Amino acid sequence: MQHKLFALSLGFAGMILAAQAAFAESGPSCGIRASVVERLAATYGETRRGIGLASGNAVVEVFASDVTGTWTITVTLPSGRTCLLASGQHYEAMADLLPPEGTDA
Repeated sequence: MQHKLFALSLGFAGMILAAQAAFAESGPSCGIRASVVERLAATYGETRRGIGLASGNAVVEVFASDVTGTWTITVTLPSGRTCLLASGQHYEAMADLLPPEGTDA
């Protein structure tokens, strides 16, 4: 279930990225990956909690902090540019069990 949840999160992140591309005038917050990760750690205490590969070889990562409760979803493009897709509060790690085979989820 955790893999399904992460896959669902990646799909959601892809939709957010597409929506942000439509509003390119304001532009997403982007930068060098090392700087973005350092800032998430220093400012919010966030560490990487998940990673996946999206279309176009973009790497999607989820960062979160158990202390501050904040979370951030980033995408790193093949060019090396990292952009913030979404962020919020009240992060909670979950690992739901898969339903038994043959049952509707």
